[in-house]
Amino acid sequence: MGKTAAQRAAKHGPNAAPARPGAPGAGQPPQPKSSPGLIVIAGVVTTLFLFWYLHLLVLGQLTDLSDGLAMPDSMVFGYGEEHLAALRAAMDADALGQLSYVHKTAGVLFPLVFGMTWLLIIGLNTQRRSLRWVLFSAPILFVVADLWENIAIDNALGAAELSSGDAALAGTLTVARWVLLGLSLAAAVVSVFTRRVGGPPELVAKDKG
Repeated sequence: MGKTAAQRAAKHGPNAAPARPGAPGAGQPPQPKSSPGLIVIAGVVTTLFLFWYLHLLVLGQLTDLSDGLAMPDSMVFGYGEEHLAALRAAMDADALGQLSYVHKTAGVLFPLVFGMTWLLIIGLNTQRRSLRWVLFSAPILFVVADLWENIAIDNALGAAELSSGDAALAGTLTVARWVLLGLSLAAAVVSVFTRRVGGPPELVAKDKG
């Protein structure tokens, strides 16, 4: 009975001849390895699609139901009570219901997919645990702020009477989510940069391969 490669190596050393064709263990294909990179690519593509669908397509279309007024979610620099009051006057119950539906669907999917994808990117590229958790904080806080913003906007627009406190909370959360989105993008860049510059040589070589 022929010996396997491991048995020959144990007996004769690492220079043992490879197994003959037909021998047990010969000709077996290498086992495929899972690739986190493929998961990251899929996550990034999905995130970009959801960003386009939510911010550029759906929220843009809803301006047709608000006399051209921008949806609060898309206003990077925030808004005040006057803007929300104008939206309440311009949008009927059906239009407000559509915005609330968007918040419960794409408005939930986008931050969750983005958050999980960015945590994976940072986790795969950051070797130092302390730095990893610092960089993790940006996407985690973004997810919290984004989901909370959806609720705050719906509450402000759907309340029987708009209060200055509800308007201030919604506007603050909108600005916070955009700031945290930018910080999350920067955190991913920092994680990749620190790995390539300061990582162990074997890790950098493996990454390039």
